[in-house]
Amino acid sequence: MFKIYLKELLELTRDKKTLMFTILLPTLLMPIIMIGFGALVAMIDNKAKNEVLEYNLIGAENYPEFSQALLNNSKFSLKSFELGTDYSEAINNDELRFLVTIPDDTQARMNQGQSAIINVLYNDSSTTSAKVISRINTTIDSLRSSQADARLVLLGVSASQRDGLIEPIKLIEATTANERESLGEKIGGFLPYILILLALSGAMYPASDLGVGEKERGTLETLLLTPVPRMHIVLAKFLVIFTTSFLSILFSLVSFALISMVFGPAIFSSAGAEGGEGMTKLLEILSSISVLDVFLMFLMLVPVCAVFGSLLLSVSIYARTFKEAQNYMSPIMMLSIFPVILALLPGVKLDWVWASVPLTNVALAIKEIFKGTIDYSMLGVILGSTTVVAGILLGFCNWWFQREQVLFRN
Repeated sequence: MFKIYLKELLELTRDKKTLMFTILLPTLLMPIIMIGFGALVAMIDNKAKNEVLEYNLIGAENYPEFSQALLNNSKFSLKSFELGTDYSEAINNDELRFLVTIPDDTQARMNQGQSAIINVLYNDSSTTSAKVISRINTTIDSLRSSQADARLVLLGVSASQRDGLIEPIKLIEATTANERESLGEKIGGFLPYILILLALSGAMYPASDLGVGEKERGTLETLLLTPVPRMHIVLAKFLVIFTTSFLSILFSLVSFALISMVFGPAIFSSAGAEGGEGMTKLLEILSSISVLDVFLMFLMLVPVCAVFGSLLLSVSIYARTFKEAQNYMSPIMMLSIFPVILALLPGVKLDWVWASVPLTNVALAIKEIFKGTIDYSMLGVILGSTTVVAGILLGFCNWWFQREQVLFRN
């Protein structure tokens, strides 16, 4: 059995596709997601914050203080247009970001103690449309405050009573969760999603090659003629698939640890002025994840690799052609996503019930480890239940391999 395992493993390592899917892709995926995507988000966000928005103003004389506030904001640029311009079309064509119209009765309304109505025309389907209204509101906050103070003085309200009148109930929030727990609850569910898909993709190609690939090459019959029990052949093939899936996870977690603890903070600390402060803070929180936590994440995924190895090998043994095997494996990938998505749903927490649900339990456990709130007593249940499922699937795969009508469906 061991010789067959080494033979199959050696043949796989000679294949560039195997090396790419089991070593190169998992190793590079984490840096691409964490640093590449993070840097891209920081760059886009920084660009959106510093973008100068071009606007046009109609009726500036009706509220000079407001028009002056817009002019004093360096993030706004007043753009002139000819009379009769279709401003809606100009906004849709990105010639203008927004149009402000101040009605003629604005001063009269304000003198009567009513609200000044200012009309803003903009395209809310734009990806940065929210920043238009946000910037305008920020610009006129001081005007709102001064107008409110002036009106309260006329009503005889003192400065000490002002805040209580405007905001009679003030809610002060406090949380018992630390930064790592808060971050883990928000994004911790995506890490197992990525890792489980990597375990599946790391097993998929080797499983196709070791099952239906042998059929297409005509080497399966030769292997069956050797004086080796079929159970040993199945175990050898399973161990090769398990190894490739195992290595995919190993390299992914090593890459995750290096990015979180070593390279990431160094890269983004030097990019703070260019919008990398948020990413630097994120990596500082990630650096609090210990080596033990990374090891426990890896441990949770070991039986998952065995589950995928057994299942995909069974499918590959049954398929007539490589194309047919791919057709069978695509639904397996889709079905494997649903249990992981359950871990992302609000209200789904790791308890003794969810600890026995395959894949969902692993995703929830990794999320809790990421948060630093894992109940270690549940890890045994998760490992045990997932290992039992893997054992059942491996037993089915061995029984499947014993059937001539399955091996030689052609």
